[in-house]
Amino acid sequence: MTGRSAPAVLPPSLRVWLGPVAALAALVVVVLGFLYTDGGEPGRVDARIAVAVGGVGPPWRHIALATDFLGEPGGAATLVVAAVMGCLLLRRPRAAVLVVVGCGMTVGTATLLKHLVGRTIHGDGNLSYPSGHTAFATALALVVALLATGRLGLGRTAGTSLVLAAALVAGAAMGWAQVALGAHYPTDVLGGWCTALAVIPATAWLVDRTADRLVDRTADAGRRERP
Repeated sequence: MTGRSAPAVLPPSLRVWLGPVAALAALVVVVLGFLYTDGGEPGRVDARIAVAVGGVGPPWRHIALATDFLGEPGGAATLVVAAVMGCLLLRRPRAAVLVVVGCGMTVGTATLLKHLVGRTIHGDGNLSYPSGHTAFATALALVVALLATGRLGLGRTAGTSLVLAAALVAGAAMGWAQVALGAHYPTDVLGGWCTALAVIPATAWLVDRTADRLVDRTADAGRRERP
């Protein structure tokens, strides 16, 4: 299924709500980045949450390590390949493109922000803001939720609720693991979560627009070639 017959990866019913959500998320990322530029210490909120969450022992530490692995190159690549195969089996080529491009753009944005903000944890140049692991997990969850919304034909309220709930669950799970393992401050996790919320809707819109333009050009070329 290709061309105009291929379902949009960003359901029209969600565009009204996800646009403002993405803008607000981008604002949060910028504000937090400004507050913690070149910092190396936890803020007050970071310290309080870290006391409650950090330093977990077995079996929770093993769960945190397993969750953390899903954000490492090997685990992330496995998830991306599985998601792409699932999209193709469901005949959702645009969603497959979004998995690769969206997750790549999200992680790339998080990496760029780390170097721009310069916040560190544990010294030794360990850049921490925003959390790339959290950004990736949230991005992948958003793509899967967008696909489910389109497949199920959910309306604006139900679809938006599903997308945001998926982002919250994935971001919270990976974020907990990062804080529990001492890899990130809680505000790093929030920054990573918001990075995905800002990047994925914009990338989904771009994928749809690019695909539609390619279809239009192909159709125009076909009409010109007809006798």
